Amino acid sequence: MTRTALALSPHLDDAAFSCGGTLATLVRDGWRVRVATLFTRSVPNPHGFALACQLDKGLGPDVDYMALRRAEDLAAMRALGVAEPIHVELPEAPHRGYASADALFQLPLATDTIGIDLRAAIERLMVDHAPDLIFAPQAIGGHVDHVQLVKALDDLERPVLWWRDFPYVARTGNPAEPFAHRMHVMPEHSLRLDADAAAAKEASCLAYATQLGFQFGGPDGLRTKLSEGISAEGFRGQDLAWSLMRDMSGIGRIAAPARS
Repeated sequence: MTRTALALSPHLDDAAFSCGGTLATLVRDGWRVRVATLFTRSVPNPHGFALACQLDKGLGPDVDYMALRRAEDLAAMRALGVAEPIHVELPEAPHRGYASADALFQLPLATDTIGIDLRAAIERLMVDHAPDLIFAPQAIGGHVDHVQLVKALDDLERPVLWWRDFPYVARTGNPAEPFAHRMHVMPEHSLRLDADAAAAKEASCLAYATQLGFQFGGPDGLRTKLSEGISAEGFRGQDLAWSLMRDMSGIGRIAAPARS
């Protein structure tokens, strides 16, 4: 029986950056893998901080920034061998009243009711794809879109493996972990990536060209960051979720937890 994995990605790059090698491994092992990105809406005539978010990447105000990103995501998923990506048309935080970079990493605004739409979108995805296993972010780094997604998954009654959010986990210092109280009670697991999975992940991440300069200083910076941890991808999750993936995948690639 073919198993289905569904990765719930806040933005158009999060799943590939954080667990692309795992997704490529599952595809190769016969899983049906889908990646649904929640915040992908094009917003005409951006202004204020939302406009600044594309201007600082060298993109003019007339450019449909999210259309570029959706096209990048399609190429990235092809590099992983994943079926056509799912793009849910919810607006990113800069279009919901978050007016600065600092605001993106603060508590959600009282006026931000995106959780209602997120839960409805997730419910539709569960019905449409009936996943056996979910991948989702731990919200390490504290980005409000990641936080809102984790909150929307509170009542999800399916096995979940929660990925470590890259690139936040690769930055110096101690990144915020707003759900540490919830995540740290679950076992930590690690999947070793073989050369093919690591290469697929790198190719996938490089497809997000609009993000490389801003996030990493360019492609070489991305390769450097990936090389520091490309051999494995880490997750939190109940043993039931991990066992499901282990039992249906190449056991030789499954590693015991690196840390408890």
